Amino acid sequence: MKRTPKQQPAPPLFDLTELQKEAHKRWGWSAKETLNTLQGLYETHKAVTYPRTDSKHLTSDMADTLKDRLDAVRLAPYRKDVAAIMRAGVPKPQKGVIDDGKVSDHHAIIPTEEPAVLERMSDAEKRLFDLIVKRFLAVFSGAYRYEAVTAVLEAGGERFHAKGRTIKDEGWRAVYGLDAEEEDDKTLPPFEKGEKLGIRAFSMTEGQTKPPARFNEGTLLAAMENPAQFMAGESKDLIRTLGETGGLGTVATRADIIDKLFNSFVIEKKGNDIYTTSKGRQLLELVPEDLKSPALTGEWEQKLTKIAKGELPKKKFMDEMTAFAKQAVSEVKASDKKFKHDNVTGKMCPDCGKPMLEVNGKRGKMLVCQDRECGHRQRVSQLTNARCPNCHKKLELRGEGEGRIFTCRCGYREKLSAFEKRKAKSNTGKASRRDMQKYMKQQEEPANTAMAEALKKLLENKD
Repeated sequence: MKRTPKQQPAPPLFDLTELQKEAHKRWGWSAKETLNTLQGLYETHKAVTYPRTDSKHLTSDMADTLKDRLDAVRLAPYRKDVAAIMRAGVPKPQKGVIDDGKVSDHHAIIPTEEPAVLERMSDAEKRLFDLIVKRFLAVFSGAYRYEAVTAVLEAGGERFHAKGRTIKDEGWRAVYGLDAEEEDDKTLPPFEKGEKLGIRAFSMTEGQTKPPARFNEGTLLAAMENPAQFMAGESKDLIRTLGETGGLGTVATRADIIDKLFNSFVIEKKGNDIYTTSKGRQLLELVPEDLKSPALTGEWEQKLTKIAKGELPKKKFMDEMTAFAKQAVSEVKASDKKFKHDNVTGKMCPDCGKPMLEVNGKRGKMLVCQDRECGHRQRVSQLTNARCPNCHKKLELRGEGEGRIFTCRCGYREKLSAFEKRKAKSNTGKASRRDMQKYMKQQEEPANTAMAEALKKLLENKD
């Protein structure tokens, strides 16, 4: 039996990429969805700081503003946690949160000093704001303390190892309550060295190794931020340069890059996983090797650094870029490889008369004209948030106009008009959340409350 006291500090504050990864992990949001929602919290509600940041730290000159920021989130969901932090004295975040050397242009995403009005936020904005506030409160809370327990058990002449933990102090995890992530190590029951335990049952299991999981938007963002593991054989200097400069793209452009790949139909989603399309795979075969490696970005970043230091003339770099672009285009033109559409349908474009292509868009199937200059598109089906009454999976909406119909993989079908009637009937007599908020805003404070009357009588008696 071995018991080792351990502690775990709160996770660092959010930068944009980390927040996008967390929102995808929890709710399946795309990087663009998270950025747009965050932009609303920043611009419309003034509730959070600048969103397009690559830092998870704060600057020392912000220390005096932390108390005001905690006061600003002293709202119903967080009041208890804010009060606990304030009772401990002057609020001071955990070690490493304030670090001037790790903040370049903008600091981590945290609440502003302006009190937030949750009633004015959309559901998506509330959920994202909740993530930011809880991460902010967590860094003011104590460390999560536990004992790591390792036990060796003997049975039938064989030794078995059991690992678990005994929680001593929830610390920052208390901020998350039921939302705290499950631990990999399970809690072990209390037992002592030499104790004999009864065996209820035993079983043998077989397993197989799995290939690396496909990318989803969260893991793709992480790979763009740190592509080192995909650069086997490249120089350590190039890998270090990409690590220092933030990887592929920036926090402000990665969401748009991923969106462009979807909108160009070179990648598609199946569930939450991202797959390359036939068009994407053919494109990778056509382009020069240099364009497919993160190393090229590293080389360009090194030259940009030299320009900034005055070690490389700007014109020389621009001439090299122009020559590289010309060479890449020439290679593609000279290649004997041909691009072939394998998703041509029998439907003709209503604008130019050419055959249409069926593609999987980010939110459903589409027909697009193969002539990029024409650009005609029409939706075939769209994945909606409406749920199947039989299996409760998301329904697809197919067709156009009055003939649109909901379909499900389980075989359920329902016309849009019938769905709307059923929905309206089920909501009859029920007030929506928006109706309730509107009603509450219309209510006026009573002119004479019981407290006001009591104070009035007290003053009259005093006179």
